[in-house]
Amino acid sequence: MKYQDAKFLTSAPDIQSLPTDEGFEVAFAGRSNAGKSSALNCLTEQKGLARTSKTPGRTQLINLFELDEQRKLVDLPGYGFAKVPLAVKQKWQRSLGEYLQKRESLVGLVVLMDIRHPMKDLDQDLIYWAVDSELPVLVLLTKADKLKQGARNSTLKEIREASLAFCGDVTVEAFSSLKGLGVKQLKRKLDEWYQIER
Repeated sequence: MKYQDAKFLTSAPDIQSLPTDEGFEVAFAGRSNAGKSSALNCLTEQKGLARTSKTPGRTQLINLFELDEQRKLVDLPGYGFAKVPLAVKQKWQRSLGEYLQKRESLVGLVVLMDIRHPMKDLDQDLIYWAVDSELPVLVLLTKADKLKQGARNSTLKEIREASLAFCGDVTVEAFSSLKGLGVKQLKRKLDEWYQIER
């Protein structure tokens, strides 16, 4: 796949407003400050494809990026910490849950979490949900450049061992959009998911 060919397709407040449910979609999900937009920009080698912000919670809609006619990347609203009114937060949570439960073209889920604060309750809930739905998961431990190599490797090993408890198709990789760490592994996993016979 030529990920650098990705282009913005549409933003939608809910799944009713999304394009036809067909082809293959890989969704990126994570806490509001996990670095989803940075990871998408790093993957596609485009600085401004997904909007990044110092303020967590900027992704408030479901954003779709087209790779080709059949394959799309999906940036889901962040969950957890975000300085927004409760009603707005609940609306995001609804659209996130609805997309994950009802979107037939979803073939894989990338769950991003800060390597310094991994596996919070909401992260685990999301992974359990995906496993129950027989959806493969790639956990990206983002901001891996913030830890020294020893600490990074130790956290990676710990989270890989912890992920066995999900009893599903869960892979864990360290990732840094700043250093390009884990990008090859991300591309390899996405290539695999996009080739799935359905």
